[in-house]
Amino acid sequence: MSERKLIGKVSATEKYPSSCDDFQFWLSDEAVLSPFDIVCVENRTDGSITYGVVQDILHITDGTSHISNYVSSDFGDVNRDPMTHRLALSYAKVSVIHNTKENFMPVFEGSPVYTTDERDIEIALGLDNIDKETSLPAGLMTTGNNISVPIIYNGDFLVGPEGAHMNVSGISGLATKTSYIMFLLKAIQHKRRDDVAIIVMNVKGDDLLHVHQPNARITEAQRSEWDALGIPCMPFENVKYLYPYRRQSEKHYANTALSAEDVAEQFREKRASNFVYTFDHDISKVEMLFSNVDDPNWTIESILSFIETSREFSGDMSWDDFKGKLREFVNANKTERTAKEIPVQSWRRFSRLIHNSIGDDIFVNSKSDSDSQHQVYLSDTIKNINGGQMMVVDIAALTEQLQCLVFGDIIRSVYELKHGDFEQDERHSSKPIPKKIVIFVDELNKYAPSTSSKNSPLLANLLDITERGRSEGVILFSAEQFRSAIHDRIKGNCGTNVYGRTNAIEVSRPDYKFVPIVYANMMTRLKKGDLIIHHPVFKTLLKIHFPFPSYNQGGSK
Repeated sequence: MSERKLIGKVSATEKYPSSCDDFQFWLSDEAVLSPFDIVCVENRTDGSITYGVVQDILHITDGTSHISNYVSSDFGDVNRDPMTHRLALSYAKVSVIHNTKENFMPVFEGSPVYTTDERDIEIALGLDNIDKETSLPAGLMTTGNNISVPIIYNGDFLVGPEGAHMNVSGISGLATKTSYIMFLLKAIQHKRRDDVAIIVMNVKGDDLLHVHQPNARITEAQRSEWDALGIPCMPFENVKYLYPYRRQSEKHYANTALSAEDVAEQFREKRASNFVYTFDHDISKVEMLFSNVDDPNWTIESILSFIETSREFSGDMSWDDFKGKLREFVNANKTERTAKEIPVQSWRRFSRLIHNSIGDDIFVNSKSDSDSQHQVYLSDTIKNINGGQMMVVDIAALTEQLQCLVFGDIIRSVYELKHGDFEQDERHSSKPIPKKIVIFVDELNKYAPSTSSKNSPLLANLLDITERGRSEGVILFSAEQFRSAIHDRIKGNCGTNVYGRTNAIEVSRPDYKFVPIVYANMMTRLKKGDLIIHHPVFKTLLKIHFPFPSYNQGGSK
């Protein structure tokens, strides 16, 4: 463990005094410091230690203007030494985050300022008060004095019961959003084992369709970072893959970017299935198809309500029968009063949307029990999830409307499972229902945009999760490119927020007003693998990096 090192002294001036919230100090010429570093000062009054995090570092001279500095160098001769040697120094602005005796009196002028060691950082951030049994690794923090400190989350504030939900934002590729969340899910699967089940949605190529396989590209140095955080560098265990059914394929029946050989291998290992939708089992879920469709006059909702209650759509029907019945409403004057109240233009629009969506292969007239097709109902499979299991639902090849349907089906099924709102014969597992179910969804902006209509059933389910899911053991991990594009109540209820690299336009949004300007600027140039995290237990934003993925990341770009 490194020792503290004296790097400067507190500087309190008439114009810039020290306060209970912040102070400034000048640095010795050989000192090396970075934003996010934590420093400490001993209080003269009671011997307590005040910890602060560096927010900005500046360098000043006694030069009154750039012109005077130009003249001093013989009127701009870059090869001459200045005729007047300027008094110069570097100084840092520090935000106070902790005092060991809760003494927040301002630190005094001239007080020595020291770097911190690993133990100091734990005390400053409150990591020493986190139960190591329930903690979860956040990543590694590297300081300006070149020490690497494992940072941990308070698990009770990440997956409940004290707080819950995580959101990660950042531009595509460089922000490593998915890799970070998968790192956390691996930690959860390792540390929480049978208490937590995980549902992951694959939205890009075959990125998350090999997570049960080890990463052959990982180096020994990268493995050591996993060791430093106390998590084995291994792929995910107990993984099941769920693919959309595709009937026209000769090699396999899955609509996926995964190769036919890999799909066949997963089927042989009983690791994969194809999910389908039938009319009698899934008609109540059709409303999810319209989650991102504008319905300002509520006509779609009126039609859905009519379908649910009308005798016209009851009885033994198939999807083909359903579409045929809709054509009757479009082409004829129906006698039922409710149908007459809905304009024929609305029926036409509804019918067109249904025909565009229900033409996909996942909509079948009856579920096949053939082993070669491995067909299952997605909702029934979700209701049989067990603790310690990970389910990966591949929706990358589906249209946006069908992605909304599948995601809404998952959310609804999880809630029915946790509420016990299902028939006993629907759950075949003899194991207890998992205490926690973590759902990871990428591209959250598709399902909960800031412009989402108030009557969106999918948005209603997402709001329910973020506002009440914590107490019921339903946890949302989400990611998107731009945080400002997400519904305010969704991101407002996420206890932990993570920021990857983004652009200058995004950091100018109101979502980033609380971020110090230096940190916001750093967000525009973060390296791949570096993130800024905000967690309820930490008293400041932190910059961390996390280990290289331990699972096979597939071949998609």
